[in-house]
Amino acid sequence: MALARSFTISAMRKTLVILSAFVALSAFAQERDFSKVQMKVVKVAGNVYMLQGAGGNIGVSVGDDGIVIVDDQFAGMAPKIKEALKAITTKPVKYVINTHYHGDHTGGNEIFGREGTIIAHENVRKRLESGTTVHGNKNPPAAKGALPVITFNDRATIHVNGEDVRLIHLPHGHTDGDAMVEFTKSNVVHMGDDFFNGTFPFIDRENGGSIKGLIANLDVVLAKMDNGAMVIPGHGPIANKPVLEGFRDALKGTVAIMNEAIQAGKRLEQVKQEKTLVAWEHLASEFVTLEIYEEGLYKELKGGASPTK
Repeated sequence: MALARSFTISAMRKTLVILSAFVALSAFAQERDFSKVQMKVVKVAGNVYMLQGAGGNIGVSVGDDGIVIVDDQFAGMAPKIKEALKAITTKPVKYVINTHYHGDHTGGNEIFGREGTIIAHENVRKRLESGTTVHGNKNPPAAKGALPVITFNDRATIHVNGEDVRLIHLPHGHTDGDAMVEFTKSNVVHMGDDFFNGTFPFIDRENGGSIKGLIANLDVVLAKMDNGAMVIPGHGPIANKPVLEGFRDALKGTVAIMNEAIQAGKRLEQVKQEKTLVAWEHLASEFVTLEIYEEGLYKELKGGASPTK
């Protein structure tokens, strides 16, 4: 299997990847027509596969005990996900792990929860149960059958398919309920949306997300990650440790330059006009443009205040 050759991907690819995340934030996401979406199955390593369709990347562990899926995209994708799983194994779904609460990662919960046990960080259940607001889009409370039935605070381990599957909370990164999933024997890590391979990340600051927290999470993960590990991002192609390091370093670079601009007394309007982060413009997408990323970063580093333009 070929490794991801570059941290960047084509503009069209980036747009499709991030638009999947964007659509997930609105109420009509589950009503989309997925009939033309093609499901791609990629063998990652060991017992682990990755499914790509519409929404977040799905991690799949197969073995004698059954199937473990990490995230389940949209409800409308469930039939195609099931077909893809049958092409890998005839075993049933045993566990469903959510890396965070967004609909392009949890939309199929109610369907797959009929077969397997849904597991997630406690904040994922809280946000699904109560409903959320992101960018002015209100997401109603999820159905009871879509809620995680097992939750954890810091970490949990599932002993399945001949290996320890570790769920580790990544605090205040993409959201406040993020979890990475480590398949220890297969040497594969699913990062959820704490890793957007090839684009600026989307930081859900309304629901506990933080660029500073995300970088701290990546530092911790990378310090413990095996050099030969394969990495499944929340969006984008399969990667390895050096690619994940490149993503982390890019975020650190943007923070450093933006802090310099803030310390120099520059206002948000000036930061945008000067394209302060133009060196990272290749990471922009239709959803997270350079200006959107600059504005979010500026406001967070200023302490959450709304600066005068």
